[in-house]
Amino acid sequence: MRIAILTGGGDVPGLNPCIKAVTLGAAQQGWDVIGFRRGWAGPLNYDPANPEAGREHLFPLDPVTIRTIDRSGGTILHSSRTNPAKVKASGLPSFLGKGEGLARNGEFFDTTPHILRVLEALKIDALVAIGGDDTLSYAARLHREGVAVMAAPKTMDNDVFGTDYCMGFSTAISRSLECIEALRTPAGSHERIAVIELFGRNSGETALISGYLADADRTLIAEVPFDIARLAAQLEKDHAANPSRYAVLVLSEGATMTQGQIIEHGQEDAYGHRKLGGIGEMVGGEIARLTGIGVINQKLAYLMRAGPADTLDRMVAKNYGTMVVQLLAEGKRGLMTAIQDGKYTSVPVDTCVQGVRRVDVPALYDAEAYRPRIAKIAAKPMFLY
Repeated sequence: MRIAILTGGGDVPGLNPCIKAVTLGAAQQGWDVIGFRRGWAGPLNYDPANPEAGREHLFPLDPVTIRTIDRSGGTILHSSRTNPAKVKASGLPSFLGKGEGLARNGEFFDTTPHILRVLEALKIDALVAIGGDDTLSYAARLHREGVAVMAAPKTMDNDVFGTDYCMGFSTAISRSLECIEALRTPAGSHERIAVIELFGRNSGETALISGYLADADRTLIAEVPFDIARLAAQLEKDHAANPSRYAVLVLSEGATMTQGQIIEHGQEDAYGHRKLGGIGEMVGGEIARLTGIGVINQKLAYLMRAGPADTLDRMVAKNYGTMVVQLLAEGKRGLMTAIQDGKYTSVPVDTCVQGVRRVDVPALYDAEAYRPRIAKIAAKPMFLY
């Protein structure tokens, strides 16, 4: 049996431990493992008619090559936001010409027939996709095409539908908490309001838990639009009530003002997303104007996903990878590893496209005070969601 692995979308701590676990488990079964470089861009740019030139898109994996990778963050396979079902003419590899014979929707080509030819040419018996909603949505497409697909969920936002936990989330919280606590020093020294922007496009869970653990004065999440005047008045009171004369605001990059728009910039990626970021600067400017208090703006961005995985993410990543091999050995296909009610399980690989995972606002958030508020902790899972 021959397995292929790829990692797509944004990197998170935990990807390398997951790759290592799949590789070691497969080796124990006597299976071959090969990695596709740069997510779905790997098979997209591989030319079955020219395998020698295509080697740059492959990464042979064995117990020797992956021996130490779990000690570092990121992914040795690299990543991209490529969507083979939605490729512009400029993104087509030269050997596909101008897309003749491919289905087309406006300016986009569906290269899935080519991807299927690549998997057949490389004699791939099972494909393991590690990623978030976008990466896994294309894995679900291949599953519908008859490919033996397995998946493992990752994302700092912890918002893949069908699982309570995605690798990368715990480390993102740990990194955010460290930075928020450190930023109290300059905020207090200069008697300012610290406005700290975290990742979180549609789900505010990362900001919610980070703000909760850091005891931030106010926390804004993507699910609840906020009134800037009310927020400014609240922060002004928080600042005055603090003996050190400072306040801390944590917010999701996807947060929006009441009747406002999400702050995006740049071109859409292959999944229709533009880059987020900038709401912190805008909010900080308005707070300074409305309160007359100085503001420190800090976007944590990639610091949240930098470095090796923490203990929890390393454990979950290793277990997800091990579980993928165990399921394959049992003859199972078309599944995504998951955690539900604190237990490891698996769900159909297309579960991720059947719903959305968002913060349970009534149970976890005070939409008037702009603060985490855990209505009842008993019976909640470890991360409260």
